[in-house]
Amino acid sequence: MTSQPYERTRAATHGPDAVVRLNATHPSHVLTDDDLGMLTAVAKRPGSVAQSGPYPSTWGVVRAHGHATGAQVEGRDPQTATVDQPKLTAGRWVGSEGAIVMEAGLAGALGVNVGDHVTVSGRPFTVFGLAVTTAVAPYPAACLATCEPDADKPERDNSGLVWATRADTRALATATNPLYYVMNLKLADPESAGTFADQVMRQMSFQAPAIASVDTWLDIRHRDARTTDTVRMDLLVGSWLLGMLAVASVAVLVGGRMADQTRRVGLLKAVGGTPKLVAAVLLAEYLVIAVAAAASGIGVGALAAPMLTSTGAGLLGSSGLPPVTVPEAAIVLAVALLVAISATFIPAVRAARTSTVRALLDATRTPKRRAWLIALSAWLPVPLLLGLRLAARRPRRAALGAASAAITVSGIVAVLIAHQRINSQPFGPDALSNPLADQLDQTMLVITAMIGILASINAIFIAWATVLDARRSSAVARALGASPPQVTSALVAAQAIPVLAGAVLGLPGGILLYTAVRHGGTVTLPNPLWLAAVLLGAVVLIPVLTVLPARVGARRSLAEILQAENA
Repeated sequence: MTSQPYERTRAATHGPDAVVRLNATHPSHVLTDDDLGMLTAVAKRPGSVAQSGPYPSTWGVVRAHGHATGAQVEGRDPQTATVDQPKLTAGRWVGSEGAIVMEAGLAGALGVNVGDHVTVSGRPFTVFGLAVTTAVAPYPAACLATCEPDADKPERDNSGLVWATRADTRALATATNPLYYVMNLKLADPESAGTFADQVMRQMSFQAPAIASVDTWLDIRHRDARTTDTVRMDLLVGSWLLGMLAVASVAVLVGGRMADQTRRVGLLKAVGGTPKLVAAVLLAEYLVIAVAAAASGIGVGALAAPMLTSTGAGLLGSSGLPPVTVPEAAIVLAVALLVAISATFIPAVRAARTSTVRALLDATRTPKRRAWLIALSAWLPVPLLLGLRLAARRPRRAALGAASAAITVSGIVAVLIAHQRINSQPFGPDALSNPLADQLDQTMLVITAMIGILASINAIFIAWATVLDARRSSAVARALGASPPQVTSALVAAQAIPVLAGAVLGLPGGILLYTAVRHGGTVTLPNPLWLAAVLLGAVVLIPVLTVLPARVGARRSLAEILQAENA
């Protein structure tokens, strides 16, 4: 949710419904009054009710504070225009030669304030004011829809807008960047802007040596919204990854808790509790936690949303603290409950169906013996032997560990690929960074941090659940001569084996994830060293998180564990 900055700016500036641009078909041709008559004819078409312009315009390179970027320079009058009168956010409007007004988004990127001195195509100017408009999208997307990227003029790919006097604008025009003209129109039916533009283009497509192009307010709004749309897509992918990690985390947490609650289940059934009641009690514990987590998540998300959807300085208003509606809160709560139920239902039902006598005894379950696994592990060092057998005894938990690693690595690889694509088009050694790229980098950093945190928590949960399940088998191994360090290493190895498999699968998984989100297209892989670092980091860091739980479990009193087993 935002404060609708585009709509607010459009109303405050009497924004145009259509922006018509007249270009010469060849740089050697200078537009004449006869050519401008084409624009006059467009303004008189049925459906057009008001106009401003035509305004002479050209391209220039704005330099300030050691940075440079391209900009459209539009020649304006001191008088207020009936259509598209930019709204000043600071300073005053153009009125004298040598003075310019800069679009606020461009000024913010350059770090320019009122009174600063800048150059436009090498000529010095003083910034008299800062303003916003909806006749073009804010920096860096001020180029009209018909302005195609030009390899010889890269500044056009990353452009802003400057208003100057008509005389200064004409003086800035060159053979390389000749004058063109822009006219702003108000239509009787703004929703018909697309049809109006198509009719104009069909009528004027055959007229030379000048050609017109039309940008509608719908096109401009779409370009203005592309940052938010891209951020929304990134957040959607991140939310799916986080959701899968959350299910894995809760499933492991529930499994570990169920191992500690076996005797409690037996006591509930011994005093008359039915399996349905026992399952409901176990489910209720996690549903309460899910409700509390959803409430806290809504609060944190509402505070973090403006940082991820900030509109910058290019429009009036910004993404303030978004109001959370009842339907939105209900969706968050439903997702939290769904995650809790999907991860808890099967373990709760399985625990409820356990016989009362077995639950009260809390006896360890006899592990399955696999001849091939015994033969394979017999020749391994003690830590690997015990670790491999521990992993094989809980295949579903090992699969969760592998899935967690695969999801984490896939997400990070996808983020690296997106970062590589966004930052692969420099605009020169002194060019500004693209604010859209900065916004996406910030969003992806948040997603990566959340994935890393949840994956770390997941690894700790898996390690602790494995320690609880393996306390008796580890005690037996120690009684037979294994040292506590060997048992600790075995518990770490039990986590490292599935993590390695998951991390390897995560590398192609990240490429597939990015391709699916982008609906195909060329994938530019990041530096192989980065991919190797991600793989190595997952294989090393996730098992390292299991060391502390493993050491705690391996240092428990051997006599205490074996006595509990005999009891």
